[in-house]
Amino acid sequence: MLSINRLQNRVLLGFAAAVAAAVVLGACSSQLARVPPRLDMGNFDRVALVTFSADPAKNGLGQMATQRFAEEVLAAQTGFELLELGAADSSVARLLAEGDAPAAAQELGKVRHIPAVFFGQLAVTNAKPRGSLSGGGDVHVGATVSAELNVRLISTSTGGTLWRSSGAASQSVGQIAVSAGRLPSISAKDPNAAYAQMVDQMVTQVTRDFRPTWVRQ
Repeated sequence: MLSINRLQNRVLLGFAAAVAAAVVLGACSSQLARVPPRLDMGNFDRVALVTFSADPAKNGLGQMATQRFAEEVLAAQTGFELLELGAADSSVARLLAEGDAPAAAQELGKVRHIPAVFFGQLAVTNAKPRGSLSGGGDVHVGATVSAELNVRLISTSTGGTLWRSSGAASQSVGQIAVSAGRLPSISAKDPNAAYAQMVDQMVTQVTRDFRPTWVRQ
């Protein structure tokens, strides 16, 4: 006859085997289904991308964001041609300066014979100070930079918006912490490096509709 302990062990082993089998069967029956990108660039043979606008002091960041956007879109999808245009090189510089993107898109369609064009705007803030004082006398002082990127795909035939997306990011560029009985703690970061990281983050956010996603069925 089996001892009580051996009988209990066999019961536990049997239960563990049943649980493992259920997990395996559940994993087999659950499959990942691919969801197509929300924006299919295969619908366009050729589209234009105008260099994103930015404050004059941050034009370099606007160009960087435009380049990173083009790289992400072309890496995510194929089967279309992306015509990259500088704002000063296009015939719509005046309309862009006036903020009339729909009219600029229609004018660009006439000149370049394209069905749609990407326009973007990058807004960047300078370092903003922040600070706090705790009840124990601890002092924390720092500075943060932030940015927002807005991109639209506009029809050149109607001037209507076909797609739009936005992204935002912020980075700490410096911090000083002073606590009672301790030496001050100081950290600093190059603002240009912070801006570059924010551009990457925002472009990743803005281009999410160009990439497929996966859902479990």
